[in-house]
Amino acid sequence: MGKLNFTKMVGAGNDFVLADMRFKVKGLRFKGGLVKRVCDRKNGIGADGVLALEKSKIADFKMSVFNADGSVAEMCGNGLRCAVLFLGNKRKVRVETKAGIYEGEITAKNRVKVKMQEPKDLKLNFPINVNGRKIKANFINTGVPHTVVFVDGLDKIGVDTIGSAIRHHDGFKPKGANVDFVEIMDDNNIKMRTYERGVEGETCACGTGAVASAIITALNLQLKAYSLKLIINVHTRGGALKVEFRKIGNKFKDVYLEGEAKKVFTGQIIL
Repeated sequence: MGKLNFTKMVGAGNDFVLADMRFKVKGLRFKGGLVKRVCDRKNGIGADGVLALEKSKIADFKMSVFNADGSVAEMCGNGLRCAVLFLGNKRKVRVETKAGIYEGEITAKNRVKVKMQEPKDLKLNFPINVNGRKIKANFINTGVPHTVVFVDGLDKIGVDTIGSAIRHHDGFKPKGANVDFVEIMDDNNIKMRTYERGVEGETCACGTGAVASAIITALNLQLKAYSLKLIINVHTRGGALKVEFRKIGNKFKDVYLEGEAKKVFTGQIIL
């Protein structure tokens, strides 16, 4: 019976089981059954997902992301920040993911900043029918697909119910989308709750969702940044995330995600 060392990591409320497979584990590959067992909060370690670090020929390391249901994710913003913290380097590091190459750095104790890719597939203010109701939605890909919905009274929203219906909506098939519910506080602060695809439920935070929500908010409020950086603080149930970017028309450059990340404990997975 084999064993695999792991580190439990948390990034702004998103929790992960991180396995460093760069040097010690040969031939082991995470598969759906193992991932689901590890992420099970009653019978396993419990996590929103698994991060597997491997050697890379084009970056400092490769990060593979597995959702709690065993599916593979292209990228994870808070997972990326946790991986950068795990390495503990003071310099910038380059990380290979299925969504491309990302850069990250530790800016202070338990605080990590990563450069995100420029968002794509932007679609604003289109109606969708959900459970007999017409909802105005926005779509953007910030490494993974997100649907952003503005609401009043965020705390009263049935995220699991409405989020599931939107996530599985015909308009987002075949892969579906993550769903972010956003309440605007002011020009620089929003509150967000997220239904995550692959977790199939609400999570305490979402890094790519924070970026998606901040960018859609900037467009919704017609905020102007031009050559100056615009900063939007995204308040989630797991903590605050800072999103920085330059907005030039409907284009977004130099997009950064920053927030808290920490190591919680270490242990061994019995394979």
